Amino acid sequence: MASTEQQTVLSVRHLSVALPFGADRAHAVQGVSFDIHAGKTLCVVGESGSGKSVMATTVMGLLAKELRPDAGEILLQGESLLKASALRMRQLRGQAMGMVFQEPMTALNPVMTCGDQVDELLSTHTDWPFDKRRAEILRIFDRVRLPEPERMLRSYPHQLSGGQRQRIVIAMAVILKPALIICDEPTTALDVTTQKEILRLIADLQREQGSAVLFITHDMGVVAEIADDVLVMNQGEAVEGGACEQVLRRPKAEYTRQLLAAVPAMTPPAPKPAFTGPVLLSGQGVGKTYMSRDWMGRNRATAALQNAHVAVHAGETVGVVGESGSGKSTFARCLIRLIDPTEGRIFWAENDVAQLPENRLRPLRSQVQVVFQDPNRSLNPRRTVGQSLVEGAMNFGQSRAEAEALAAELMGQVRLPVEALKRYPSQFSGGQRQRLAIARALACRPKVLVADEAVSALDVSVQAQILNLLREIQGRLGLGLLFITHDLRVAAQLCDRVIVMHQGLIVEEGPTAEVYANPQQDYTRRLLDAAPAALPALET
Repeated sequence: MASTEQQTVLSVRHLSVALPFGADRAHAVQGVSFDIHAGKTLCVVGESGSGKSVMATTVMGLLAKELRPDAGEILLQGESLLKASALRMRQLRGQAMGMVFQEPMTALNPVMTCGDQVDELLSTHTDWPFDKRRAEILRIFDRVRLPEPERMLRSYPHQLSGGQRQRIVIAMAVILKPALIICDEPTTALDVTTQKEILRLIADLQREQGSAVLFITHDMGVVAEIADDVLVMNQGEAVEGGACEQVLRRPKAEYTRQLLAAVPAMTPPAPKPAFTGPVLLSGQGVGKTYMSRDWMGRNRATAALQNAHVAVHAGETVGVVGESGSGKSTFARCLIRLIDPTEGRIFWAENDVAQLPENRLRPLRSQVQVVFQDPNRSLNPRRTVGQSLVEGAMNFGQSRAEAEALAAELMGQVRLPVEALKRYPSQFSGGQRQRLAIARALACRPKVLVADEAVSALDVSVQAQILNLLREIQGRLGLGLLFITHDLRVAAQLCDRVIVMHQGLIVEEGPTAEVYANPQQDYTRRLLDAAPAALPALET
């Protein structure tokens, strides 16, 4: 009998998945082949639109109706999945293969408790009595290191942190000990310490259960850390595959080399001279406390932000880093008055705006504009790109003719064709939509841009393009840039100074090169240590 390491769990042979008529290419996936053995991890990498997620959903039998496999075969432990009935696929999902999705809030039912959702899976696939199912749920919740499993059992998804929700999804994927675990970007939206915990958890569960793991990611640092084998995809085709060491050190395909070159390094460039220009955005002693009531009706105060300060000069980029829940987004939203601070002073240039009522604040809002993480939610899907860009400029006093001329100019600045002004957001890729979100922010002629996780969901090559674009625009216009991120590599390459936050407090700040080279606080050291593994040096 073959050893565990030699047993083939998933075999994909010459798989092709057709796109509907009129798409930008004929196939989402074309002629892809690979094997995954028990106890091994295959990482699939590539840019958005490369077909990696389509391939994973094809294996799970969860393809969108307009897509269809038209060639090849998929064998799970020797059983053909493309020939399996809908009933058989439902039996296999959960028992023989489990999936961890990128966004747990869309994978979990918001109106069911977490315990009920896992129990639904067990009651569907087993004949266990209630007591045994409950005991197993508590066991797996403890195994995935969820705090207070009994409380988690009764909690709804919105009551948990992002990392806790992802652990619930992982628990659901592994509770029946499937032979195959598919992970589709499961750590993209997580901070580095939570990401490291999730990766370690998946590796531990894989080792205990002997599962094969198909791991889809755009983070090459994650690949270097966990992969046994790597498959590189581009435009639906597999351009390279092999052992992790070989692909990362000695890539054969030029596309693979381009992907690796786009990964930002953890070593910051040499620091620039201190910025002496005007301060465009500043906060002094900013705090935010939320009031709520407990189940007995008693008032409860939660300090989300305490005594925070920042000053952003013209032409300067200040980064704010920290784990989820550290207060960095709360700080940014206070600074731009999307939420009202409970204490402190906030200045936009010389204007003290901390306590200004909205009717007096509105004329000043053009000075500080925001680029959010998700451009899909930032752009109105029912308005053309041109309408969205013109609207912002006209809101702050420009005539329609001036606004339309500016919109055309901005499209050139973000390297998109002027003709695209007539198109809708859905007609663009994720990276293009983020460029449009930047253009819309610039349409108001701001002095400061606040980017809140603006590149965290983008693949490395598109991420590099957006970061280069921000540098170029900042250099040309002299903008101040406040950059909120959990990606320490991005902060290293983009930010002149960095602020480290933990539990609502600023624990360390300084020039990026100094903080990275010689962190003064234990928390900063732990944060830097949790960053994904450095890529091996390319061999020429």
